[in-house]
Amino acid sequence: MIFVLGIGNFALNRAVFDSGHPLFARLPRASQVLSSRAALVTEFAILFFALLLSVQGWPGFVWTYLIYTALNGAVGWLILSGRV
Repeated sequence: MIFVLGIGNFALNRAVFDSGHPLFARLPRASQVLSSRAALVTEFAILFFALLLSVQGWPGFVWTYLIYTALNGAVGWLILSGRV
């Protein structure tokens, strides 16, 4: 379940950075690339540790990652719909 949610988080992250939102458009190109890569690395680290800890007998991380995904989805929706 965490892996599937992680795929959704990566897709949402990419959609937000590719949306051309004015917040990102104001940044210099080098900063856009760096922030996009840093966000993907951070997303990978969160996914990796959530998977690792849930397999090691900490099932609460499944719920924690589900909540994280829901919040990530809400913020992504706000950005992609132009409400922010």
